[in-house]
Amino acid sequence: MHQQKRQPELVEGNLPVFVFPTELIFYADDQSTHKQVLTLYNPYEFALKFKVLCTTPNKYVVVDAAGAVKPQCCVDIVIRHRDVRSCHYGVIDKFRLQVSEQSQRKALGRKEVVATLLPSAKEQQKEEEEKRIKEHLTESLFFEQSLQPENRAVSSGPSLLTVFLGVVCIAALMLPTLGDVESLVPLYLHLSVNQKLVAAYILGKAILA
Repeated sequence: MHQQKRQPELVEGNLPVFVFPTELIFYADDQSTHKQVLTLYNPYEFALKFKVLCTTPNKYVVVDAAGAVKPQCCVDIVIRHRDVRSCHYGVIDKFRLQVSEQSQRKALGRKEVVATLLPSAKEQQKEEEEKRIKEHLTESLFFEQSLQPENRAVSSGPSLLTVFLGVVCIAALMLPTLGDVESLVPLYLHLSVNQKLVAAYILGKAILA
């Protein structure tokens, strides 16, 4: 009954294979990267056999290139790069992980992992940093160009706020001063000398702006 329940998953080549990472990057100047680990996960309720194939097996050593994974477990596959010559820089190699059910030979699923050898981790970081700086400068230039027409439009005349402040200050200066008893303007609209000085100062700033 259990066999019939999971039979639809066991179609040849259709079983999803879960591997991490899906890309290996080796750096010639960093020996710590010459040994890397692939982790193969088995989330299923049945055991899997696995086999690791490579397009250039002479460049790599694969520890435990074949084995089994228990249900809902994982295994680590160690891969060592043994030929870090400059002629291999930038060449993309491929590993293929094939899985099958323990009682069968046909491959139920497969997953490819790419591997690349680069000369230097520092050079790679420098290139990425330069790329980020170029992108940042391009974005800054784009925004600067986009904002220029608006800036010209604003600088062609005084802003509405400046005009409003100017009108208010002029009106304040025209109001009577406190103590002016002959004025027909209501007393609460009479301003002190200090208030008029402030209005005159703000008006001067608005005109200069």
